[in-house]
Amino acid sequence: MKASDRNVPLNRRRFLATTAGVAGAALAAAGSSPARPAPTGRQRNVLLIISDDHGQPDSGCYGHPVVKTPNLDRLAGNGVRFTKAFATVASCSASRSVIFTGLQNHTNGQFGHQHMPADFDTHDYVRGVAALLGEAGCHTGLVGKYHVGPDEVYGFEELITADVGYQDVKALAGNRDVWNMARQAGQFINSDKQRPFFLTVGYSDPHRDWEASNSIDFPHVEEVTYSPGEVVVPPFLPDSPECRAELAQYYQSVSRLDKGVGFLMDELEKSGRAEDTLVIYISDNGIAMPGAKTTIYDPGVLMPMILSCPELGLTGGTTCDAMVSFTDLTPTILDWTGAQGPDYELQGRSFLPVAGQSDPEGWDQVFCSHTFHEVQMYYPMRSIRTRKYKYILNLAHKLDYPFASDLFASSTWQAILTRQEPMLGARTVDAYIHRRREELYDLENDPDEVVNLADDPAHREALDDLRARLRSWQEETSDPWLSKYKYE
Repeated sequence: MKASDRNVPLNRRRFLATTAGVAGAALAAAGSSPARPAPTGRQRNVLLIISDDHGQPDSGCYGHPVVKTPNLDRLAGNGVRFTKAFATVASCSASRSVIFTGLQNHTNGQFGHQHMPADFDTHDYVRGVAALLGEAGCHTGLVGKYHVGPDEVYGFEELITADVGYQDVKALAGNRDVWNMARQAGQFINSDKQRPFFLTVGYSDPHRDWEASNSIDFPHVEEVTYSPGEVVVPPFLPDSPECRAELAQYYQSVSRLDKGVGFLMDELEKSGRAEDTLVIYISDNGIAMPGAKTTIYDPGVLMPMILSCPELGLTGGTTCDAMVSFTDLTPTILDWTGAQGPDYELQGRSFLPVAGQSDPEGWDQVFCSHTFHEVQMYYPMRSIRTRKYKYILNLAHKLDYPFASDLFASSTWQAILTRQEPMLGARTVDAYIHRRREELYDLENDPDEVVNLADDPAHREALDDLRARLRSWQEETSDPWLSKYKYE
């Protein structure tokens, strides 16, 4: 038995043994692909930028007509913009655990929030990507939001999570002081040029708390403000005065985040290390509004992802329609750096070989897994999404769908309750709160995921196929919630 197997359940050890070679083969294939540059002998660095609750549509480079994001737009113009990148779960800690480990959260054990009172932690057999890169001689660090644990699993050499705030507002806005965060990141990048670096910068923008954070006078940041009348209300939200006001606040937070990305890229350029640095921009999950965050509908899990690196040699402004999952991020980072993976198989694969292709073959399905957000929010869901369909299995469908505390308190939701309105955007309030055990959506004809076709005989063949694929994936990933089938 491997040392890391000591605390791994027997079924997971069996899974790790019987599926050996899949991720390794993917990495080997990636290493030999002409889509990747040949090794140059230079350092291979990684700058991973993670925003908090930034929905995919809400940037200029993704076609938003109002939100101003010139720095993200410039990053996309110099690299690759992925149109079908998916978080596996729309909850902060759980999503970050997948990003950093290449394992679904139901496999790695980070079932929900890491902070109290939930206090979930990743299984101690897991090796995070920073730990793996550190073992390969890389200088690893994180500036800003961390939100996973324990430290021994994730293995960052430097955790710069304190002193990234501004004067007396650190508790509120420590990871929104985007100029100071860039300064800290620049110090890290320049502190040890003898080693390649892996740096994660985790912003709190545009996480909810918009009104309070937007009222702060941040240094070196000229705030961009928006009026409620100019916002674009997405189909999953109501076009109400309350919602418009909140969206205007959200847009301001997105624009501040964008300025932070600009400051950060300036620091990277000044360091002289930009040519050898793979920059990845993502959000952990969708906007903090009902119908997005904490759900596995597309507004919760369809994420922005921008990839940029001069050494990749990709044409600026490229788009890639491959369906990629956040389980693919750790394999991609390992592929780029040449570092070894852990002594168990990862659940994703490197997307570097297809980054320059608009519509590569074999990248046409992703899986999602949600169990908790806050500890009182137990609602296990598993999902498979293809280009045409999404199938969701609600394993505790007899429960009312739970609300995150900040979403419940939002003026958008409180207005619906006060006025007893029947609709939450295009979906009924009843359908949102009282889920069926199975949901099936034809995304080509129903992109807003409103018409549940699970009982439609015309879609029975698709339903059976997706059921089987999802069940097989749960078995392959040692999903503890497989036991729920016994009671249906």
